[in-house]
Amino acid sequence: MRLDDDSGLGDDIRDLGRGGGGGFGGGGGGGLGGLLVAFLPMLLGRKMGCGTILILGAAAFFLLGPGANMLSGGGGTADPAVDSRGGPAVACDTDAERFACNAFRSTHKVWGELISGYQKPTLNFFEGRNESKCGPAQSAMGPFYCPADQGVYLDTAFFQELDQKFGAAGDAAQAYVIAHEVGHHIQTVSGISDQVRRAQGRASQAEGNALQVRMELQADCYAGVWASRARNSAGQPVMEPGDMEEAMRAANAIGDDTLMRAAGQRPVPESFTHGTSEQRMTWLRRGLQTGDPRQCNAFDTAI
Repeated sequence: MRLDDDSGLGDDIRDLGRGGGGGFGGGGGGGLGGLLVAFLPMLLGRKMGCGTILILGAAAFFLLGPGANMLSGGGGTADPAVDSRGGPAVACDTDAERFACNAFRSTHKVWGELISGYQKPTLNFFEGRNESKCGPAQSAMGPFYCPADQGVYLDTAFFQELDQKFGAAGDAAQAYVIAHEVGHHIQTVSGISDQVRRAQGRASQAEGNALQVRMELQADCYAGVWASRARNSAGQPVMEPGDMEEAMRAANAIGDDTLMRAAGQRPVPESFTHGTSEQRMTWLRRGLQTGDPRQCNAFDTAI
């Protein structure tokens, strides 16, 4: 990707450093089932406000069986002043963080042009375990967006999982992850998230899940809009040949049906919260091809 180096210090990015204690179920566990549960929340919706942890429990039930306890483990307190190398936690000071910072700030430019008075989210790096206003930030959760503090939370070790465990390598796949979470921020500042949460409060579980799928597909489309419109300081598109294919591989890898099959489970559409692989690729492609956020209304059209 042709991103500018825009990784200087600023109030929109911070490094929370390494937190104390373990993670979900003793650090997320090993094996494919544990990895899938770690992966699902990457693009998880915000049903019931900051409901990531509650939806994780449902994911554990479907992927690991009713004996899984996603809320066990943990403990310890966060130390935002220290990173894993023993030094002070400084944002954008590794290659992975620097890339994430550049992609994140590129989203500011695009959405700042599209939304009058745009309020930027924050990017919060952490390692292992820390806290957000939506509750614990755990590496096992994958990247997520917290509407309560309008922050994207990211442990960049997830990028290695994206490559090594899910076959979605490449900088465009990583940028897609970040742009999708920023897409949830667009839903927050535009009021869409509140409307959906109110509707979910009146809906059955299956109906609420169906609304959540539409939320996730819209965020995928918003990620595509960013990628389509983003330019660097030289006026070049940030997307290079092959980048679209990388992003599509990532979208394909995280479809509910694909993840459930990989976990040895029969896909149950009523339980989907993110959409099928085909749906995710379709809506990401829609944003990429149109560059128009008005084409991302996943609530008034067939998906």
